[in-house]
Amino acid sequence: MVNKQSLEIFRGKRVLVTGDTGFKGSWLCLWLHQLGAQVYGYALPPKNEDDHFNLLGLNNLIEHVTGDIRDLAAVKAAFDKFQPEVLFHLAAQPLVRFSYAEPKLTFDTNVAGSVNILEAARQCESLKAVVIVTSDKCYRNNEWVWGYRENDELGGHDPYSASKAAAELVFSSYQDSFFHARPGFGAATVRAGNVIGGGDWAADRIVPDAIRALRNGEEIFLRNPNSTRPWQHVLEPLSGYLLVAANLLQDPKCYSGAWNFGPNAQSIRTVKDLAEMIVAAWGSGRVESAPQHNAPHEANLLHLNCDKAHQLLHWQPKWEVARAIGETVAWYRGVHQGQNALEISSRQITQYMES
Repeated sequence: MVNKQSLEIFRGKRVLVTGDTGFKGSWLCLWLHQLGAQVYGYALPPKNEDDHFNLLGLNNLIEHVTGDIRDLAAVKAAFDKFQPEVLFHLAAQPLVRFSYAEPKLTFDTNVAGSVNILEAARQCESLKAVVIVTSDKCYRNNEWVWGYRENDELGGHDPYSASKAAAELVFSSYQDSFFHARPGFGAATVRAGNVIGGGDWAADRIVPDAIRALRNGEEIFLRNPNSTRPWQHVLEPLSGYLLVAANLLQDPKCYSGAWNFGPNAQSIRTVKDLAEMIVAAWGSGRVESAPQHNAPHEANLLHLNCDKAHQLLHWQPKWEVARAIGETVAWYRGVHQGQNALEISSRQITQYMES
């Protein structure tokens, strides 16, 4: 169960978040800030003026260092400076389609970058809990109708998915070789499905693409309208990441390992369903299918089995898909109308913890 009491342990803790300028990282930093943590961020600069990090004014709420996780010396310098007690590693190249255009960059960032983070963590004596964020796409996707468990086979068709599977193997090696025997230290990987929420402007993602079209009065064109995804609000997996870290601080060896965080089965919808629900919540717009026959391969069916998190962490998703879409569209519409992004995001975090 995720509420303010279950996360009280973060108050006053020194927490380092890599990828704090990204979509999920900026939400996580704001949440940690609200919990009273001393938050430090390490990442490349935000890509767009209206990225969540910028709209929040997050650099005024946390201590941020601009850096690349592919630069081991810079990574180690950040660890030395911050002396974190908790680490959340989210920095990554996060896009499937971009990974086809830039496979080397994807592997350099997601694999070699993760090695640098784990190496810095290995040498950081202040650290007590490490949470490495990978992806549901780390599993070898057989297009099964049932969810993947944490002990299922890893793999990946596209460079992005393969890089996340490889990062899991790298973590497993560090866990077995170094972290397992380290007293008072816990480490975990966390895997989540497709997240939605305010402040995401990444290219080739359905929600940002849909919002851009709606704001411009244009039709929403769908590449893969019949593909299904486990849609969940960004706060859902982040609540799981926080809960894992909180438990690692209290019982590190018991809660180390891999964890899935995904929505209930009723939140698994097609891309077309999601787009039509966005249009309904926005109040106007049209959805059109525009398949790209020569487009790079993307999975059609993929979702997670989260029994481990349900049973051992007592974690459950709180916002069903309609609520997730409603909160997401409300964020974009509010900001579009001139409302303060920090106030909207902070309010949604508070509402989530109280729901």
